[in-house]
Amino acid sequence: MINNGMFTRDRKDWETPAALFERLNLKYHFELDVAASPENAKCGRFYTEQDNGLLLPWSAVNWCNPPYGKEILNWCRKADEEAGKGNITVMLIPARTDARWFHEYCNKYHIEFIRGRIKFVGAKYNAPFPSMLVYFGIKERKNEVRFL
Repeated sequence: MINNGMFTRDRKDWETPAALFERLNLKYHFELDVAASPENAKCGRFYTEQDNGLLLPWSAVNWCNPPYGKEILNWCRKADEEAGKGNITVMLIPARTDARWFHEYCNKYHIEFIRGRIKFVGAKYNAPFPSMLVYFGIKERKNEVRFL
């Protein structure tokens, strides 16, 4: 049963589960959370909605759990641009393999499809959609399934 009430248009800033982030941070040592709030930031340095990380330069190694919705296209475009500068961004987003942004910006990088549904911090239920990690700037192209 899908819980349509979990993700409302009023909230787009669901916090990444700590265990998922910590496992990735051990490997990548993220310098900047490019789409955060003071309440859900995963790095000491972060950009808030007011800062608008889409308009600011990113660091060499970035974490991104962007606002979900039509804005994902813009975040993927920016991460792709930053990869062109030699920067790495690991992005947690819905697995929308039918979306234009997936084919234009994500599919050329390493992707991990997350098995099961993520339960974001503060959510009563698991997300009603599958998720994936896209490693912008890392071109090894093996598909993986991450077990949470």
